[in-house]
Amino acid sequence: MKPLREQFLRRFALWTGFQPLAQQTTEARTITYADAGVDIELANRTKQRIKYLAHKTFNRGVLSEIGGFGGLFSIDKKKYLDPVLVSSVDGVGTKLKIAFEMNLHHTIGADLVNHCVNDIAVQGAAPMFFMDYFATGKLQPEIAEKVISGIADACKQNGCALIGGETAEMPGFYGNGEYDLAGFIVGVVDREKIISGKAVLPGDVLVGLASTGLHTNGYSLARKLFFSTAHYTPDSYVNEIKGKVGTELMKIHKSYWPIVRRMIEADAVSAMAHITGGGITENLPRVLPKGVGAIVEINSWPVPPIFEHLQKIGNVPQDEMLRTFNMGIGMILVVPAKKFKKVQTILERCGEKGHTIGRIVKGEKRVTYQ
Repeated sequence: MKPLREQFLRRFALWTGFQPLAQQTTEARTITYADAGVDIELANRTKQRIKYLAHKTFNRGVLSEIGGFGGLFSIDKKKYLDPVLVSSVDGVGTKLKIAFEMNLHHTIGADLVNHCVNDIAVQGAAPMFFMDYFATGKLQPEIAEKVISGIADACKQNGCALIGGETAEMPGFYGNGEYDLAGFIVGVVDREKIISGKAVLPGDVLVGLASTGLHTNGYSLARKLFFSTAHYTPDSYVNEIKGKVGTELMKIHKSYWPIVRRMIEADAVSAMAHITGGGITENLPRVLPKGVGAIVEINSWPVPPIFEHLQKIGNVPQDEMLRTFNMGIGMILVVPAKKFKKVQTILERCGEKGHTIGRIVKGEKRVTYQ
């Protein structure tokens, strides 16, 4: 007869389903990373597809392969006498929410690259290489590939190489079908050719270059006004903006590098400001030296209908609009008066229309609207 203790444990196990610790350990189910929601094999296959896209952007400066611990890039010492690296990092904000709803993912990659390119271009830097960060709750290879494809295409158009990135799968951190996206860019400029804004003087002219729309800023307010206040959907056609809401909101953030590069080569500008979050109000002062301010003439450029309609929907104050949205001006060139005609000629050759939107004056380092 079995000992009383063993009989008791056996009967107790039958009644309750409880297993002694030793038995639990030997019969426990093996748990893997995939059980926690991360499929390493799927991620590896996706990275192989992405690797092909990145390779299409490679140039002679790239010294490494995709998949290493770090990307390697060589600066052409024959081209730059005293090279200075210029870097920037950014994202595309809640514009992603509209991309999710419309299942439109290719253009988001271009938004990211072009935004970063513009940020370093205003300091005179030519883009060299780009790296991305793509994070999602559950990896969907076809979506990841569309996003990275957009990044690769924009890198190629801007003359920079996509040399690496991070694809992170984080179960439970993001909503179903959602992801986050960020980019890091590095450019180069000769020290003596850095555009710092120190050369800005009273009398300089402000030339505004048109935006394609909201670019990548102000989307939290735009989404609230369009979707919560006006109850539109991305498919809603709105007469006031002459198009569908989603189409207008997803217009690609414009790259000004083809124009800016020519301005740099011609030594035609004393400063440039990329108009992003904060609008003209907060971005233009960033490139002004102490002792000077800017006067911007509010009716000197055509404001796209989407901004006027947003303002109407929410009865948004004018100063709030000007420090939230770009209002139709994506880049401002600060031009010495004696070089104004040269700038006009360059813009005409680029097929770009510039708007004379104001001037530099003595005073506080801020923007005054007239």
